[in-house]
Amino acid sequence: MQSEEPRRPDPEALLVAANKAGRGRLKVFLGMAPGVGKTYEMLRAGRRRKADGEDVLIGVVETHGRRETESLLRGMEVMPRRPIEYKGRSLMEFDLDGALERRPKLLLVDEYAHSNAPGSRHPKRWQDVEELLDAGIDVWTTLNVQHLESLVDVVLRITGVRQRETVPDSALSRADNIELVDITPDELRERLAEGKVYVPETARTAADNFFKAENLTALRELALRRMAQTVDDQLVAAMRERGVEGPWAAGERIVVLLAGDAMANTLVRAGRRLSDMMMDAPWTVAHVERPNQRPPTPEATARLNGALKLAEQLGGTPVVLAGDDVVATVMNYARRNNVTQIVIGKSRDSRLRELLGKVLASALLREAKGAAVHVVTEPGDTDVTAVEKPPFKLSARGWRGHVGAMGLVAVAGFVASLTDQLASGANLAMIFMLSVLGSGLAFGLWPALTAAALAAFLLNFFFLEPRLTIQIGHPADVLTFAVFFAAAVATGWLSGRIRDQARQSAARAAVIASLLVSSRRLSGAATQDETASALAEQISAAAGGKAIVLLPIGGQLQAVAGAPILEVLGAAPMAAARWAWEKGEAAGSGTGTLPQSSWTFWPLQGVRARAGVAGVEANVLRPGSDEEKLVLALLDQGAVALERADLALAAVETETLRRSDRFRSALLNSISHDLRTPLATVLGSTTTMIEYGKGMPAATRADLLESVREEAERLNRYVGNLLDMTRLEGGGLNLREDWVDVRDVLGAAADRVSRRLGKRHIEREFPPDLPLVRLDPNLLEQAIVNILENAIAYSPDDTAIEMAAYEDRNNVVISIEDEGKGIPTAELERVFEKFRRMEEPTDRTKGAGLGLSISKGFIEAMNGRIAAASPIHGDHGTRVLISLPKTAAPPQSGPQ
Repeated sequence: MQSEEPRRPDPEALLVAANKAGRGRLKVFLGMAPGVGKTYEMLRAGRRRKADGEDVLIGVVETHGRRETESLLRGMEVMPRRPIEYKGRSLMEFDLDGALERRPKLLLVDEYAHSNAPGSRHPKRWQDVEELLDAGIDVWTTLNVQHLESLVDVVLRITGVRQRETVPDSALSRADNIELVDITPDELRERLAEGKVYVPETARTAADNFFKAENLTALRELALRRMAQTVDDQLVAAMRERGVEGPWAAGERIVVLLAGDAMANTLVRAGRRLSDMMMDAPWTVAHVERPNQRPPTPEATARLNGALKLAEQLGGTPVVLAGDDVVATVMNYARRNNVTQIVIGKSRDSRLRELLGKVLASALLREAKGAAVHVVTEPGDTDVTAVEKPPFKLSARGWRGHVGAMGLVAVAGFVASLTDQLASGANLAMIFMLSVLGSGLAFGLWPALTAAALAAFLLNFFFLEPRLTIQIGHPADVLTFAVFFAAAVATGWLSGRIRDQARQSAARAAVIASLLVSSRRLSGAATQDETASALAEQISAAAGGKAIVLLPIGGQLQAVAGAPILEVLGAAPMAAARWAWEKGEAAGSGTGTLPQSSWTFWPLQGVRARAGVAGVEANVLRPGSDEEKLVLALLDQGAVALERADLALAAVETETLRRSDRFRSALLNSISHDLRTPLATVLGSTTTMIEYGKGMPAATRADLLESVREEAERLNRYVGNLLDMTRLEGGGLNLREDWVDVRDVLGAAADRVSRRLGKRHIEREFPPDLPLVRLDPNLLEQAIVNILENAIAYSPDDTAIEMAAYEDRNNVVISIEDEGKGIPTAELERVFEKFRRMEEPTDRTKGAGLGLSISKGFIEAMNGRIAAASPIHGDHGTRVLISLPKTAAPPQSGPQ
């Protein structure tokens, strides 16, 4: 008895383990809901580690006022939190940089799903934890099951509450350990009533809503299932890493074996039912492709594809295995994936086939060690075993291979005859052996076997004594002939197999390359029309004929793309396309629905819903061919790409609406607040002058009139800015371009703001010669005025505002500098946003936050660029640069 080769560790599992080297270990305390004691248990375990002498640091813990939890913090080192300023408030957040600098052995970080305050390095706390782990720090954290991204919709249906703070499932899957903190729903509700979870008022509301007994029971089941799934995944990973053969029945895993027979759908449904009976155990639907077997019939291929689709719809995972020995292939897969249940089909077989071991069920029963085999029988159906053979039909291409093989043997016979005449005693069998080898490499397995049989016959008939008979006269020649025949058959078998496998590998590589190219084309498409066009081109290239894609537009199915050209479909093809769209089934030529159509249509089934319909002209694809498989794969890719383009369009529309709402809200705030202030000043000043009349001192009257004028000018600027922003947002900006000297524009802008300078002054630095620029002088002047007013507003008294203009290669550059406090580096990219204000201005006027945004819009409308730099004078000052492109110079230069 031959001993089995020792099981080797899985290379992928070893690679995963190698990637974890030097990385910290993550432990998650998982619970069904707030209040089960996750933080309490984490702190208790942390105190035990500290008592053992380990360096334990508390990064952040939320006690929520629970005395029992707060008591566990005594004697523990707790990191101070980092304040982050946000909208005038100081938010205390976890100090990630402090933790990285401190580098404890074990860090406790509460609330894994927490969203960090704006301005933090990472938006989510789980991303902080990832950085800590990458730095080699062990982390313990807590998580409620409802915060898992994949369970958001499920939790919404259970509790009616949508979770805003979520953690990707992949982040939890990377945890090295998960500890389930579990109590019964009744115990949790008692804790809630005793005020150990929330304050009494909040607790009563919570008990009547989220913390209902039925809600907690459902959440508890989700937590238990997730824990079991994680443990099972860890078990499989450990088995692969150590090369341990399964199955270990710690958790159930099911595989359903399919062939292209009538029982395929029955087996899929049986696998689904078995999964339900085993607490929704994970199940896989597998089909074994044998490289050296004749391809299945088109009917069998269609049934197999349908069954794999059905498995996906029922929650199974389809997988295609490859191997000549079906039993060994299946059992190898089962041991590597810890499969405990195998489902196969079996029809009524002859006793002879049973004795010869030609039935898959019997063979699997002999080899399945530790796995249960479920045999599903259905009277009257064909055998579903892997030894099923389709009827043998020799195509014209097959005939040519056999004829070519016989031709090579005939040439070998001719060469052997000449050799026999020229050199007596030559080993003629080697010449025939070469013809068999050449037949296998050139034409494949079966022609090689034909060549082997014919070569043996010719060698015996023409070259072994007595010649011209099939008898072998000399006893030694019997052995020679037998060895030759065996060697010829083996040579033909091996060479043919190598050739067939090489062809199949090349075909698979071509399919993979086509799918890769298609994936790149489809992923690069931005809109549904571009995606449909790319999909039609890929389908046409794969099928070798015309292709068309139809999408629902305005409730009606319309052809939007075709290749090589967009065809106009007749009544019959359109009826087939609508059937495929409405029923979700293939229709048209070669199907059972509207077969008289000149096209075949398939629904483009996306993840959420059908995205459209794709069609190929009739008689282009052979059922069950590799081309059809490739087209079906492209359809799946195209459906997902169309759905993604639709979601992207919806996201853009949603973002546009959000920005519009934000603009509208900010505009209302500006009108209600910023316009009210100057109006109040005007109203107060005029009321005072009316009430006191002629008795008012002249100086006071002049001061009030000056206030009225300043506030009226301020109102005028507000209204002007709002009108300018409306023109920019609505696309109603009309350019009146002319050749302009920017020095004149800068001077005019400086004059307009001169009365607002106060104790500040403007310094000008212009070269004597400066090229003219073709632009709208009014828009440029308004943009400069807005920038100067912003500089005045944020500059202290007795400082200078510098204006400069100079030529830089193909541009004329304008520079405006002030000596204010400057702009924080993090805010530089946002300084040109609408309604964006930094801090309170130094003068008594305050704008609506539109000036710089309008300047940016005006400059970019004239094909210019604008940017801000700060600080420029040590730790203060701001510089705004405007770059305007030069064009062909006018006949005369501008004024000097």
